Amino acid sequence: MFDALIIGGGAAGMSCALVLGSAKPKTFAADKTIGIIAHQKTSHLQTALFNNVLGLSPGTTGTSILESGKQQLSKLYPHVNQIEREKVLEVSKNNSYFEVRTNKNTYCSKIVIIAVGYTNLMRIKGLDHYIEPHPRAQLEKDRIWLKNIDHLIEDNLYVAGTLAGWRSQFSIASGSGAQVATDILTLWNDGKHTKVHDKID
Repeated sequence: MFDALIIGGGAAGMSCALVLGSAKPKTFAADKTIGIIAHQKTSHLQTALFNNVLGLSPGTTGTSILESGKQQLSKLYPHVNQIEREKVLEVSKNNSYFEVRTNKNTYCSKIVIIAVGYTNLMRIKGLDHYIEPHPRAQLEKDRIWLKNIDHLIEDNLYVAGTLAGWRSQFSIASGSGAQVATDILTLWNDGKHTKVHDKID
C-alpha cells in the first residue's frame, strides 16, 4: 500500500516525486511510502530543447532531463519506489484507497497523482468522466484536461502538469508537480501549510 503514487515520469511527475521524497526527514512524512510509475515514452520532453529555462544550461535536452531526473531521485531519495517499464491501464476507487492497474501489476495507494501528457491518446480507464477539452490549448490540437480545482479532481486524486489544464511549458509543468507535492505534504501535516527547502549550512 502506497501513501502516494504518482503516474507519469515527465516534468510534473518527477518534480512531485522529488519534493515528496525530500520531506522524509519531517516527522509527518517519515513513514510514508511513495512511488512513481515512471512511464516516459510519450513525454513531450523526449523531443524538447531548452534555451529559456532558468537554471538549465542553454541546449539542455528533454531526454537528458528525463534520465538525470530518475538518477537524482534514486541518489537523493532512494526510498521513493521508481516503477519502470509499466504502463497504467486503469485507476479505480476501492473504499478508502485507489487501485492502479498496469500492464504488469496492480498497486494500491491512498493518494494518486495523475501526471501524464495532455494528448487525447491518454487512455487510462476510470478517468474518462473527468476529461474535457483543454482550456489553454489551441482547439485544433485536440488537447484534453482532467477537470479539477487547484489540482484536486476528487478526494485524494490529484492531477499535475498539462493534464491539470496548464500550458505546455517546462517550468509551469514542474511547478504544478511541486505544488501538488506541497498540497499532499500539507495534508500529511494535519493541514498546516508545508513546503520543503534545503539550506546551505
